[in-house]
Amino acid sequence: MGAVPVSAAHSGGGLLYSNPLAGAEDVADWVAEGPLSLGSPGGALELSSSVNDEEFGDHAHWTFWCPVEFPDGIRISWEFLPLAEPGLAMVFFAATGQGGHDLFSSGLAPRTGYYPQYHSGDIDALHVSYFRHKHESERAFRTCNLRKSAGFELVAQGADPLPPTEDALDFYRMEVVKDGPRAAFSINGLPLFEWTDQSGKALGGGRLGFRQMAPLKAAYRNLTVEKL
Repeated sequence: MGAVPVSAAHSGGGLLYSNPLAGAEDVADWVAEGPLSLGSPGGALELSSSVNDEEFGDHAHWTFWCPVEFPDGIRISWEFLPLAEPGLAMVFFAATGQGGHDLFSSGLAPRTGYYPQYHSGDIDALHVSYFRHKHESERAFRTCNLRKSAGFELVAQGADPLPPTEDALDFYRMEVVKDGPRAAFSINGLPLFEWTDQSGKALGGGRLGFRQMAPLKAAYRNLTVEKL
């Protein structure tokens, strides 16, 4: 069974979107930007880069967008399992194009998975980076970071409880809550940070997407988006 979208006009609490992420067929309508490779180990979606990061550097990374545009006031949850590191994983949410453009509009600059296009380009979004195991400094002091873009502003930070791949025995349940100016992140029910945007320019609804830095390989399953 593939993705089950529900009308985003739904006014009460309830399920807006459900996707088991069990294989490539479940993400056939998702939008890949960058060198993404898909696999299906044991009923989950394995995501990794299709190119060598030693050769392609910062152009070896990718972003994978869910095609559904969600309202504000939602809970996003999914299961994550790191399979091979080093690398980094993040989730974008409340993502919109600037100037009234749709996120996938040809009126925006092309995006190829190169990170500056996302944090300092012509899209607005919030994004949480977790499993920050790409660089030695990140592995030495592990945090989850929330940034607001465009502008790459670090607005909240919390400790990252995710272990190295050799110690990850099962999937971890990730959860993002986005409700007006409030954004919160937890793993397996453990609150890691909560932030309130006091700028007067809080982001609203938008799209969500997963991103990885190569050479990370990770598995995903059971994505749901609920109205609060």
